[in-house]
Amino acid sequence: MRGYLSFLRADRRWLLGCFALFLFCSFGHTFFVSLFSADIRESLGLSHGQFGSLFTVATLAGALALAQLGKVVDRHPAGRVVPALMLMLAAGAVALALATNVWVLLLALFLLRLFGQGMLSHTSFTLAGRWFDRERGRATSVATLGLNTAEALFPLAVVAVLAVVGWREAWWLVAGALVLLAWPMSVLVRRERAPLRAAGERPTAPARSWTRNQTLRDPYFFLLLTAMAAPALIGNTVFFHQAHLAELRGWPPALSASAFSVYAAVTVAANLAGGVLVDRVTGLRLVPCFLLPLGAGLLVLAVVEGPWSMLVFMALYGVTNGLSLSLIGTVWPEVYGVAHLGAIRSNIVVVLVLASAAGPGAAGLLIDAGVGYPSQVAALGAYCLLASAAALWFVPRIRARLRLERRPAV
Repeated sequence: MRGYLSFLRADRRWLLGCFALFLFCSFGHTFFVSLFSADIRESLGLSHGQFGSLFTVATLAGALALAQLGKVVDRHPAGRVVPALMLMLAAGAVALALATNVWVLLLALFLLRLFGQGMLSHTSFTLAGRWFDRERGRATSVATLGLNTAEALFPLAVVAVLAVVGWREAWWLVAGALVLLAWPMSVLVRRERAPLRAAGERPTAPARSWTRNQTLRDPYFFLLLTAMAAPALIGNTVFFHQAHLAELRGWPPALSASAFSVYAAVTVAANLAGGVLVDRVTGLRLVPCFLLPLGAGLLVLAVVEGPWSMLVFMALYGVTNGLSLSLIGTVWPEVYGVAHLGAIRSNIVVVLVLASAAGPGAAGLLIDAGVGYPSQVAALGAYCLLASAAALWFVPRIRARLRLERRPAV
């Protein structure tokens, strides 16, 4: 604990910058936008399906745009990129405040999803990967706590604001806050940080920095993605259809709220512990095992009909999700270097977004086709176990390749 606190004090400038980026990215996340869903639909005369479809289109379009825009983090200093992204996010907030038809609404959602959920979180992960090496796991876990903080505080703040002003005025306040904070954020992230070596550590040749095209031709890249994308695919699928499962089993509505409290607490604890663990053993070594809690939780949820199975699942999913927040920011720079990390990560974000969007839809179609939902949950659990077994084969081969790339310098 003392080492963690000294790390926070010594590198507070860069850690605060990455934390703040995750805090501000929440303005484009589903949980924040959904707080205004009823007001938006009422003002524009939209049904649940129409607003949901617009949100999905904006999300997919934002993900595709990020695949091209993500590389700017590699090519330009953070002191220029970060304020530009915050101003574009502010433009999305302004567009939403002014939206009186579906086209302006679609533009607003596109800007919020691209520059909020997409680019600000992508930039935070990329900067943490570039600025830190031996401490990369802890840096990533601290950074992602910004989103956890937003999830805990912003819904309460929105309720308080909406008690005083309208929903459009609330988005004007969001835009104003982003504009005012753009310059301080520029100052905060302007100074680059060189990763530190341990005392007495021999200098080594830097790991090969792969380009995006080289990464896409590497078969291990896609094998890693099969494991790393699992929490996004599975979490969104189970959460989206949890009401259906509760209806099938006659569970009380209050169970969901209790389960989410357990999930949130375990996620934060696992995230912080995962950061320390990654720094000690490397992220790659955790890939074969981080999905095992989620796989076990899914099998319990599929087989056990008692309400306690949901609590067990959410706790075990919290372990995997917390670890994945550390791994998603550390594995890619560990394997592919940092010179083109922004471009590489932009492709990863596209896959994660597509996985999170495809899972609920595919599960819904299977339910309509008569495939039992518990059986689908069991299949997702088997997927986690198979992905972990595959990782036992390909991770040692990636590590062997890295050892060849990082021979001691003469």
